[in-house]
Amino acid sequence: MGTLGDWPDAPALLGRRIRLEPLRAEHAREMAPLLDDPDLHVFIGGRPARLAELQQRYRRQAVGRSPDGAQRWLNWIVRRLDDGRAIGTVQATVADEAGDLTAAVAWVVATPYQGRGYAREAAQVMVAWLWRSGIARVVAHIHPRHEASAAIARAVDLTPTEIVVGDEIRWES
Repeated sequence: MGTLGDWPDAPALLGRRIRLEPLRAEHAREMAPLLDDPDLHVFIGGRPARLAELQQRYRRQAVGRSPDGAQRWLNWIVRRLDDGRAIGTVQATVADEAGDLTAAVAWVVATPYQGRGYAREAAQVMVAWLWRSGIARVVAHIHPRHEASAAIARAVDLTPTEIVVGDEIRWES
């Protein structure tokens, strides 16, 4: 994919234990209880979204691009293969950064499912697809005390930089 305009929509992707399902507004009803956990916001700030807020956010994100067309939004629900249960989300925001198509990636796995490698596997599946699709650079912004996210970033071959955005360190491929 040479340009942002050519960038594909988020496809369904398969891992060893998880499936990444393209985000739809209807997912909010299933995800709201999982994301209604203040512990998930310790490092990212904010507060859990109410169902109506999450539905509105997912509706916006499912469009797949920013209103000005400068970004492609790729969002997935992470599901376990063994029981089909939704356990989190992964996302990539693709934009032209200094002439390179760059994907800013993020992941969230609900607290009951953390520590089992699901976020790592989901991030690896997503980032592998981004590379195959022609992305030039992958970045993530991670709070310096968020050791679990730092481990996931390392698992997808990102390294920390000296760049700080807000209170987060930029990691890059």
